[in-house]
Amino acid sequence: MPMTHRRAPRALLFDMDGTLTEPYLDFAGIRAEMGVGDRPLLEAMAEMSPAERAAAEAILHRHEDRAAAESVLNPGCAELMSERGFRTALITRNSRKSVACVLQKHALQFDVLVTREDANGKFKPDPFPLLHACEALGVEPAEAWMIGDGSYDVLAGAAAGTPTVWISHGTRKEFAVQPWRTVQDLHELLRLLRDAAGPAA
Repeated sequence: MPMTHRRAPRALLFDMDGTLTEPYLDFAGIRAEMGVGDRPLLEAMAEMSPAERAAAEAILHRHEDRAAAESVLNPGCAELMSERGFRTALITRNSRKSVACVLQKHALQFDVLVTREDANGKFKPDPFPLLHACEALGVEPAEAWMIGDGSYDVLAGAAAGTPTVWISHGTRKEFAVQPWRTVQDLHELLRLLRDAAGPAA
């Protein structure tokens, strides 16, 4: 159903790569190295034999570990994460190890973490990670905002009944599903949050 309200959310659900941190992972290069064509990485890996999956996981972990170690926060992230009044979750298709590295490096904290190990094989764009996070946060899906820079974030939010805020980074939207709101960057997201919490909400 269309999301038209401006009420402040009770919780914020964040993607990580490209949303809180600057885009780093070369997904096309990783897919080529694994030999999975244009298929989504995790879904392709789920159909591999144990030996093939182990080799693919080694490739993916190597790329993720480097991305985490060299990660840089997007402008506005520190200010956004210091904003009070919201419970927070980080929802990512990345490994728990790479997430832990990013959080430690940048001193970030979230009330709930949902990594690929926590998703029971149901990764974004499946709504399960969002529903799981909302349950852990004690909020209804419609009371949260899903914030991300990719189509999977918007698709997962739509499937979960969660308003989605797509961060465009000034690029043109290349997917069909419509987010509830589009912002250019984290600074604009913070303004949207403050506006929603203000007298006009």
